[in-house]
Amino acid sequence: MINSKSAIRTYCLTAGMALSLTLAGCSSAGNPGNQAEQTAGSQEIGAEESGMGAPQQTENTEAKDKGRTVQPEDTAAALLAGRYQELYGQFSSAMQEAVSYEQLKELADSFTEGVEAFEPVSRLVLNGLDTRVWTDSSGSKGVMAAHDAEGDIAGLQVLHLSSYPETDGQTTANTYAYPFEGEWLVVWGGHNELSNYHYAYESQRYAADLVKAVDGYSYKGDPQLNESYYAFGEPVLAPADGTVVHVTNDIADNEPVGVMNKAEPAGNVVVIDHGGGEYSILAHLQQGSAAVQAGDQVKRGELIGRCGNSGNSSEPHLHLQVSSGADFAQARSLNIAWEEGGLLHGQTVTGTSESKDH
Repeated sequence: MINSKSAIRTYCLTAGMALSLTLAGCSSAGNPGNQAEQTAGSQEIGAEESGMGAPQQTENTEAKDKGRTVQPEDTAAALLAGRYQELYGQFSSAMQEAVSYEQLKELADSFTEGVEAFEPVSRLVLNGLDTRVWTDSSGSKGVMAAHDAEGDIAGLQVLHLSSYPETDGQTTANTYAYPFEGEWLVVWGGHNELSNYHYAYESQRYAADLVKAVDGYSYKGDPQLNESYYAFGEPVLAPADGTVVHVTNDIADNEPVGVMNKAEPAGNVVVIDHGGGEYSILAHLQQGSAAVQAGDQVKRGELIGRCGNSGNSSEPHLHLQVSSGADFAQARSLNIAWEEGGLLHGQTVTGTSESKDH
């Protein structure tokens, strides 16, 4: 995500989305870059906002005594079945401090009315959190839950989903290759706001964010250092032939990781005109890594820069999209015809392009 309101929101569900009802209180454990942040228009229910304070001890104790009886894959079904005591008993301490049992029950009762079942849509396992998304049969209501390594519920979000079937059913005239080599993990991608929070914004609706992960973690070592992240410095490639029309290359990478530069949302970025009113935008590149300049002709698979952590970015990752114009803030995001298949939240995908000159 590269707009001025919100950066990449990964893994930890402390921030609400537009028109959402969010149970907030997830700690930064397993989320070293402190990735979550507020979004304009969100409704976040927490202890400070509600004025209800901590839950009553009797309810808390009763729930905790039940143990961790709800498995991650059963969370949405448990919500629909009204198993609120069991769910609340598995809330992390931070969640219980921010959200009362009464709030959970009130929100869930209202939200699940008329829903017959929730079906799984996507799953992301990363940095100590197991995050899953479900939707109802109509696709109009969604649930996202994040469980930590101990099985506690570190985040829970319910959302009335928007859909845009007209543009969902259209794809770009050009076909594009993944602009990277090797395996990458899709952190945000798909056609609903819980699997891909970009989807709420017309200018970024079909964008995707990716990291590199090894054994379920995007980093090794000190999580505050960019160099600890597997994606940092990795080659970023041209997804198709075209002409470079814009390059930003001098914005510092954010450090410590988690500090974001909202004044320069895209950070270092390369924009390529592929003809037919289609422009690829590859953002948050490493400072000084751009291998092209405006006016250059590039071929698919050609090195254009390296993955970084510049701009409104919470950790080293690649933001990519194709738009109807070179200015991502003013243009429409286009549904990309990928040669290798779409990019869905939680998928591990493999770039097949062979990079040149690096």
